[in-house]
Amino acid sequence: MVAANGARFHVAVLGDGPLVLFLHGFPEFWWAWRNQLPAVAAAGFRAAAMDLRGYGASDKPPRGYDPATLAADVAGVIRSLGDRDAVVVGHGWGGLVAWTAAVAAPSQVRRIAAVSMPHPRRLRLAHLTDRHQIAASRHILGFQRPVVPERQLVDADAAMVGRLLRMWSRPGWPDPATEERYREVAQIPGVAHSALESYRWAIRSLPRPDGLRYARRMRVPVSVPTLHVHGTLPGPLLASSAQGSSRYVDAPYRWRMMPGVGHFPHEEDPDMFNAELLGWLVDPEPDR
Repeated sequence: MVAANGARFHVAVLGDGPLVLFLHGFPEFWWAWRNQLPAVAAAGFRAAAMDLRGYGASDKPPRGYDPATLAADVAGVIRSLGDRDAVVVGHGWGGLVAWTAAVAAPSQVRRIAAVSMPHPRRLRLAHLTDRHQIAASRHILGFQRPVVPERQLVDADAAMVGRLLRMWSRPGWPDPATEERYREVAQIPGVAHSALESYRWAIRSLPRPDGLRYARRMRVPVSVPTLHVHGTLPGPLLASSAQGSSRYVDAPYRWRMMPGVGHFPHEEDPDMFNAELLGWLVDPEPDR
C-alpha cells in the first residue's frame, strides 16, 4: 500500500530496475497483468501493477474518477515507489489514463503503451461522429443512470462482469477460474460505483467546462515514445477509432494490431503481447 494524491493505492511489485507501471481497465484490477509482471521483471525491469482509484484494494473515495485526477494518482504512485519516472502501460480506461499522464506529467513518464484505447481526442471524435463506435459503446449510455447500473453489475454474483468479458474477447476466453476471480473482485463494496463513475464523467463532461478543458489540454502532443496495441476482433473500442491516434504523438510511435484477440490482448494471448511489449521496452530506437 502506498500513499499518493490524497489516497492509498495497492500496488503489486516484482523485480528491480527501471520502473514499468501497469494500469488495468474495466472491469479488472491489478491481477490483469499477472502474465506480464514476471516477464517484464525477468527482462531487468521493476514491474508494478496498481489497483486504480476505486478498484481492488485501493481507496474508493466519493470523487476523483476523471482522467486528470487518475493521472495525478499515477504520478504520485511513481514518486511513492521511489522512482523519478516510469514506463506507463495502460489497458482500456487505464490506457486513457496513460495517454493523459504523458501530457499532464511528462517529466515522470518515460514512455507509454496504450492497449485497446485510442488517444482521448481521437476517442472523443469517434464518439461524436462514428455511428459504429457509438453502437459499440452503447453500454456506456446504460451506465449513466443512477444506482441501477451498480446493482446490475453485481447482481447474481456479478454475472454481468462475466458477460462483458466474454462479449469483448476472443471465443474461449476467459476460462471459468479467471471469470470467477473478476466477478468476485467486482463485488467488493464500492467497486461497482467507483468503476461506473469514470464512464459517467466521460459522457456528462462532454459539454461541461471540465470536459472541454480536458479536451483542450489533450491537444498538447504526447512527447514520449508510444506503443499502441489493439486487437483485430471487435470490442467496445474499435480499431478504426484507435487508428489515427499518431497525429497526437510528437515522438516515436509504433502501431501494432494483434490478430485473433479482442479487447484484452494481454490476457487473451499473453505470449504474443509480451513479445511485442518486451521488444519495444528494450529497443533503444522504438520508432523502427
